[in-house]
Amino acid sequence: MPDIPPAALPAPVRHYLDAHRAHDTTTALASFTPDATVTDDGTTHAGTADIAAWLARSYTAHTRTEILSGGHCDDETHCAVTLRLSGDIPGGEVDLAHSFTLRDGLIYTLTIAPA
Repeated sequence: MPDIPPAALPAPVRHYLDAHRAHDTTTALASFTPDATVTDDGTTHAGTADIAAWLARSYTAHTRTEILSGGHCDDETHCAVTLRLSGDIPGGEVDLAHSFTLRDGLIYTLTIAPA
């Protein structure tokens, strides 16, 4: 699947990525359905309160820079992006795949794993 420019990603994915980079929990949460799940580092966070807590932890866990290095959509509800993180993270740099499933114009699932 060929990469698409960030502006061509679905709005909830763009809004989430922009808000996450800005450490804006309120805007990031608005991108998710109320019953959404996020799976990161092998742990699943379910629902708005759990996702808000995960976001807060992710903002303070490491000092890092995130660069969108690729993205594609299989269809209107399934998209993936790869973010290159660098900073005070184990190994100094890592590529993470973010796989999104959308429902009702919002993010229903987000799975984050090494690319």
